[in-house]
Amino acid sequence: MSKFYEKVAYRDVEEDIKSQKSADKWIFGLLLIIIGFVPLIVMASVIEVQSPLITNVSALTGGAKGDLFTHYKALTIFIITILAVGMFVAKILFMNGEIRKTKLNYAIGAFAVAIVLSTIFSPNISIALHGQYNRADGAISWLCYLALFFIAMNIEYPKKVLNYILYALYPFVIINLFIITMNFYGNDLLQKAVVKKLVMLFLPAGANLSEGSMLVGTLNQWNYMSGMFAIMTVLFLTAAVLERSIGRAIGHLLIAIMSIAIVLMSISTSGFLTFCVMMFVILLAAFKSEKKVQSLAMVAVFLVATAPIFHVLANEDERVWTESIGVVLKSNPYVKEEPTPITSMRNNIKFDWMAEAYAAEGFELPQLPERGLSAGTGRIYIWEKALSLVKERPLLGYGMDTFMYNFPHYNIDARAGILDENTITDKSHSIYVSWLYGTGILGFISVIVLLTITLFRPIKLALKSNNSTIWVLWIAWGAYLIQALFNDSLPGVSAPMWAIAGILLSVSMDKKLI
Repeated sequence: MSKFYEKVAYRDVEEDIKSQKSADKWIFGLLLIIIGFVPLIVMASVIEVQSPLITNVSALTGGAKGDLFTHYKALTIFIITILAVGMFVAKILFMNGEIRKTKLNYAIGAFAVAIVLSTIFSPNISIALHGQYNRADGAISWLCYLALFFIAMNIEYPKKVLNYILYALYPFVIINLFIITMNFYGNDLLQKAVVKKLVMLFLPAGANLSEGSMLVGTLNQWNYMSGMFAIMTVLFLTAAVLERSIGRAIGHLLIAIMSIAIVLMSISTSGFLTFCVMMFVILLAAFKSEKKVQSLAMVAVFLVATAPIFHVLANEDERVWTESIGVVLKSNPYVKEEPTPITSMRNNIKFDWMAEAYAAEGFELPQLPERGLSAGTGRIYIWEKALSLVKERPLLGYGMDTFMYNFPHYNIDARAGILDENTITDKSHSIYVSWLYGTGILGFISVIVLLTITLFRPIKLALKSNNSTIWVLWIAWGAYLIQALFNDSLPGVSAPMWAIAGILLSVSMDKKLI
């Protein structure tokens, strides 16, 4: 009788293991959709916005608002997160699945609680919950990112997990290269009838795209394209450097070259700076590689191939130099000298009776600040104002993605900070500032602890074991966190990267994959 029960118990354990592997496989499939497909979604939508402010400033008013890039991305992320959570809970409750015991769990929980509390006590609850209509980066999205990260960290992956991730991102790079190249050379795809009809598929009758809409890629605008494709550049370059198969290495190298071309055409410094910083880490990985010659050759080929691409693009638009190498070398050899305009005699006529004007006695004109940009193309001014806001609500902040509704607009000192006091500042231009502003000191400390663990644990293991999967994913995650200094979060950027971070942690804790 005892042998019978032993056999039954053994079968139950075997069935649980099979069920767990099946659940992990399905969850991994959902994560690949988040990583490779979600960033490609571009569909126009009309959203009814309830503004917390009473104003006649169009950017701050409520009503029907149009969005092209984020609504359906965020909706897809939400649906996939619900499915992944359901499968994961079923695995834990009915298949004897386990949650890894790590200090990260406390940091994730603390940050999630901070997000929830900051939303509940936000002066703009509905905005804090959903986010701005054209960004959708509120509490719901951030809780989805954390859930995806936690689930990804607690499932097992096939040995070729890195290949699955890389191949899932191939279409993302190739499609965006085509879109941004067309835009860069003055052939915006959104002006093509077929593309316009496709992105307007779910618009209600009578709705149309606003005048001046353009498509620079599948992400909202230049800064996000620059930051995200800097991540893609270092991801694929590191994969090429550490790949043993020369065929796959060449494929990854080509995608890395495409990605750096997108960074250059994005005309934004953040991506180029991120790439430059991470190049030092890539070289370290190359020197630690088993095939040093092949690895260093891949780096050399990448740099040599990038040079003519840079020349062609900078020759087309001098800002390619200005927003990249121009950060260090101010003299731009690609600036085309304009001929000196010939002034007519009419333009040189002087009217002595209008040469001087006098104010009434005792009246002094106000001294207005000279127009200019603070450091970081106005970011320092914005961050200073953000920190002033944090002082008013230091513990729990204002709620995620509510920045536009609390920022002090129309300040006269904005002339010297962001050129124009009439500019409406809708975001903080830094994920770190957004965390501090949105969740307060408590949330900020918890997320910094979380990030510290995600960075130090894998890199220690990478240096010790020289595992290529850990190297590649860690460098991509590090690039995300560096570009986050200068860019905000979006569903199409943050969801894939938090999923990748979860996979990175899982691989780092799985002895079978090291």
